Amino acid sequence: MKNPVYKLIELTGTSTTSIEDAIESAIKRADKTIKDLCWFQVVETRGNIEKGKVHHWQVTIKVGFTVKE
Repeated sequence: MKNPVYKLIELTGTSTTSIEDAIESAIKRADKTIKDLCWFQVVETRGNIEKGKVHHWQVTIKVGFTVKE
């Protein structure tokens, strides 16, 4: 495709382990139903605190993929 067109979607992945794990979770789930995922960008990072420690990460990302002709 000479001049590709892309679509962006917004997803929020979660993890009790890490920010990276939350991102991987969102991408892995999207990859099951969307083809040609190309890139992602982090939009927002937040989390829950319990007893003075990070308990749960939530990372919102935008994911881009190629729109087929």
